Amino acid sequence: LAGSHTLVLLLESGHWLLLDELNLKQAEAGTATSEEEAIGVAQRIGYPVLVRPSFVLGGRAMVIVYDDQELRSYMRSAVEASPERPVLVDRFLEDATEIDVDVISDGKTSVIGAIMEHIEQAGIHSGDSACVIPPFSISDQIKEEISTASKALAKKLQVKGLMNIQFAVKDEELFVIEVNPRASRTVPFVSKTIGVPLAKLAAKVMAGETLKDLGFTKEIIPGHYSVKEAVFPFIKFPGTDIVLGPEMKATGEVMGIDSDLGMAYAKSQMAASCPLPLGGNVFISLKDRDKDKAKEIIKEYHELGFKLFSTDGTAKTIKDEGIPVTKLFKLAEQRRPNVLDMIKNGELDFVINTTSGDRNPRADEVTIRSSAIANEIPVMTNLNAAKASSMAIRSLKSLELKVKTLQEFHIS
Repeated sequence: LAGSHTLVLLLESGHWLLLDELNLKQAEAGTATSEEEAIGVAQRIGYPVLVRPSFVLGGRAMVIVYDDQELRSYMRSAVEASPERPVLVDRFLEDATEIDVDVISDGKTSVIGAIMEHIEQAGIHSGDSACVIPPFSISDQIKEEISTASKALAKKLQVKGLMNIQFAVKDEELFVIEVNPRASRTVPFVSKTIGVPLAKLAAKVMAGETLKDLGFTKEIIPGHYSVKEAVFPFIKFPGTDIVLGPEMKATGEVMGIDSDLGMAYAKSQMAASCPLPLGGNVFISLKDRDKDKAKEIIKEYHELGFKLFSTDGTAKTIKDEGIPVTKLFKLAEQRRPNVLDMIKNGELDFVINTTSGDRNPRADEVTIRSSAIANEIPVMTNLNAAKASSMAIRSLKSLELKVKTLQEFHIS
């Protein structure tokens, strides 16, 4: 499992019995009690893989590795593997969309509280990801599969109360990440979005009442978008790298609501950190794996009127798309001008910087990101967040920012 909490699926002879019985898919996985066993599992199921100790909270010591060398380093330095402390090795579904589902059940009737689509890709801890109700990009068929699978799991696990499930969607296939037969941190967010006090209902269900008695038997699809965004403490810890991954770093949450998805995301950013800029200078530096995927996003920022700055590698990608870009020297070159000069001079309005090293980012990347945060410059460290930000900026430039109470949203 790629999750960090309760493991409820039974493993026997390499087959997940409960998932097999319900005809649900899960990424290939295995366990290892030595370096060589871990290498063997990874080579069998294929890189990239997600590795972690078998007992962990908050994604602690959980990493994504891309080759034998990274995996050997992890096994030697990060964990103590033994028969009593095995390491879990899971096939990582790269570029998959992660979905959170909160379900309430009385043992017979199960109702979807909400299906939440994460903005950040699978692999970033669910507590650190922005997520959206209702889902905005998955197909109706996948939504139906998610609903059916969630209710089937609730029934099979004999849940009475709340349950949280995390799925991944890749190439129109649905995979189970983890199942938690308990309330999740998303319950307050879902309750505010749909206007139903799920925790209160769950307590009554656990005390013996039925969902029919409580008048909640059908999923509510809101007529507005709600975006949950994580709040991070990076400003309090200068020099800390802000890149997100499987290990949770958030210390709080906010939400933005609007009938327009871009505006809802913009509101969430206003509440969580620095408001998104409507124009100005943007510094873009991408790892090699992201450069092809980022071309449309780069075009979007150019069309929004931003002036683009970059270092050599990413600058070439931008120029190849016929977009003007100002090249800056890398910090390691110790020449001027560089991005730190722009940050210190107040000349930079936005940073898009995806890390070059999945476990060991270069020191200059960490310096750029932490310096931007210290100077209250918005920073996006993955392409999905950069894309959502461009959508939000477009909405801010074209729509009027309005504020309504939760009650007004639910009444309308």
